Amino acid sequence: MSATAFVAALPMYDWPEVQTDNDRFWNKLRESLRAHGFPAPDRMQRDVPESDLWQHPDLVLGQTCGLPLVRDLMQKVRVVGTPAYDIACGAGSYYSVMVVHRDSAIEKISDLKGKRFAYNSLCSQSGYAAPAYHLREIAGATPIFSSKVQSGSHRGSIRMVAGNEADVASIDAVAWRLAERHEEAAKELRVLATTEPMPGLPVICARRAEWSNDRMHLAVVEAMAALEPEVAEALLLTGFAPLCDSDYAIIQRHAEIADKVSL
Repeated sequence: MSATAFVAALPMYDWPEVQTDNDRFWNKLRESLRAHGFPAPDRMQRDVPESDLWQHPDLVLGQTCGLPLVRDLMQKVRVVGTPAYDIACGAGSYYSVMVVHRDSAIEKISDLKGKRFAYNSLCSQSGYAAPAYHLREIAGATPIFSSKVQSGSHRGSIRMVAGNEADVASIDAVAWRLAERHEEAAKELRVLATTEPMPGLPVICARRAEWSNDRMHLAVVEAMAALEPEVAEALLLTGFAPLCDSDYAIIQRHAEIADKVSL
């Protein structure tokens, strides 16, 4: 089976500073996937919108966010497993950090009322749904924040808070660790709160009957085991947890509650 028409991508943490490391990771994944009989393409896609990649009928391997998974993708993809990252959280889990400017007078969650909120995307678990759920106890009949602005990325949200264009943002814990290493604006911020751990960003593939999930999971595990230590460290990778579709039901339940919170 030719790999020409098939696609793969790891877009969620593909910061410019670690793209070379992600390419080296893909090289290991490609070799392992092919050894297990999967049509892995030579290179990852970086010029196709994430939503198009996630729904591509020939997606061999990709990574998505838990919120679009439960809302839009569950009938189109399979969860292969979930990477574990060096973020002091259970394997396959992650959380968000709610950050404010280091000089801000904000000291507790209730201080956020009337402040300006920056978020990466409305379909982001870590950037929008998680903080909405976390703030549900201070929500009322009127919106919590005086304004909300979509930054387009976690990195963009960090820069907005650092530049006093927003007062608070909620950042994926893995993205925050990358920001601490690679983003100058992160030095201007401090963590106000952390949200409840949830299933992390799953690795997915197209829902094709001829593809064995167990075999694909094994291919990813073997690729990670063969990964150079410096690459794993750069990408914060520590393992690959055997999460499946049903593990993400908690995100759906929390999202239903978060949807009722007026940010």
